[in-house]
Amino acid sequence: MELNPLTAISAIDGRYRKQVQHLDEYFSEYALIKYRVLVEVEYLFLLSEKKFFTLSGNAVKQLNKLKDEFSTEDATEIKRLEATTNHDVKAVEYFIKASLERVGETAAKEWVHFGLTSQDINNTAIPLLWKHAVEYEYLPFLLNLNTQLKLLAGEWKNIPMLARTHGQPASPTLLGKEIMVFTERIENGIEQFLYIPFSAKFGGATGNFNAHVIAYPDTDWIQLANDFVNEILGLERMQFTTQIEHYDHLAAHFDAMKRINTILIDFCRDVWTYISMDYFKQKIKEGEVGSSAMPHKVNPIDFENAEGNLGIANALWEHLSAKLPVSRLQRDLTDSTVLRNLGVPLAHTIIAFKSIEKGLNKLVLNKEKISDDLDANWAVVAEAIQTILRREQYPNPYEALKELTRGKAKIDKAMIHQFVDSLSIKAALKKELKAITPHNYTGMQPEY
Repeated sequence: MELNPLTAISAIDGRYRKQVQHLDEYFSEYALIKYRVLVEVEYLFLLSEKKFFTLSGNAVKQLNKLKDEFSTEDATEIKRLEATTNHDVKAVEYFIKASLERVGETAAKEWVHFGLTSQDINNTAIPLLWKHAVEYEYLPFLLNLNTQLKLLAGEWKNIPMLARTHGQPASPTLLGKEIMVFTERIENGIEQFLYIPFSAKFGGATGNFNAHVIAYPDTDWIQLANDFVNEILGLERMQFTTQIEHYDHLAAHFDAMKRINTILIDFCRDVWTYISMDYFKQKIKEGEVGSSAMPHKVNPIDFENAEGNLGIANALWEHLSAKLPVSRLQRDLTDSTVLRNLGVPLAHTIIAFKSIEKGLNKLVLNKEKISDDLDANWAVVAEAIQTILRREQYPNPYEALKELTRGKAKIDKAMIHQFVDSLSIKAALKKELKAITPHNYTGMQPEY
């Protein structure tokens, strides 16, 4: 069968293809080849700029075209060369050399890939495509999602809600504040993520510029490489490397993403639970079916879908962050095949972000149910009453409220007020205690 969304083995390239197909600009085989070409061309330009050789105007135009207008036809030609070379980066080198020959630039050919090993290209191309994917796709999606949460938190800022600790009724809270718990956690996760650099390796076969130095011993290759990676590519060059990059910073990115995903899993489960408690209804879309057997159901499938995709992403982030920093001696090949899956957990993460956004847009607040739950749980004001009684030096207030409320089937307003009336305290204090309700016993929160 030909590959299409129905025949794809991976759900990313099948069922979810429309949601994440734009990621092929960063993580497809075409994308990896495109970024390799970009690095090779930029390095060639740098060597020319440093007067190792001279490029003609036609050659510069041709190389810029390769870099800026790289096509799937170009990638196909490189794959054809790879069928002979059995080496993907060498095929890129031959492709660029052939392109120079076509414009009569034969003298510059041997400066392509000068002194480099394949990992000087891979360990700059992959961090660069990763950086672009993070900056143009991941962070915008995440920031938009967090903005949506903040808007809902503002909308629900003054909605009192029964809290549940250990699954049991607890001191009331505000719905908006509970959403802000997650926005703060996400913001903290993003802040930690942004501290991590996009690092790269560029230093020859074993990281020592051996070939470079033997050919041009008077050139400061370290400074040249630093300028190339840091200034031209916009990455951060690691100074002491083997044949490959350390991947420690890349692993840190994965771990940071995993933590953010875990926060969102927690969020999805909370919203799922609120829906099951009928605190939220869900908008109905004409023609949709909630259950194949039960016509009445509107299932919280978006939050379930998100939780599942976040879980898959986290399992892959876990493997990537544990595997990539480990390589035998100066290098083994295990990183190569693993890195080719870099886009898979990111795709699952983006799918999850979109599912959460979709689910949030379906939520309809059920104020009546939230209010009814508060009215049905007057026992939660026991904490407030005993705290005020402590303030007034009333003897053993905690024990008195414990005797009144603990293990009782139902505590209502009348029972609380009857208890207050039985206390030997001033009338003004009784009035203060009776003013406390599950609806107004919500404390304070920072402004947002």
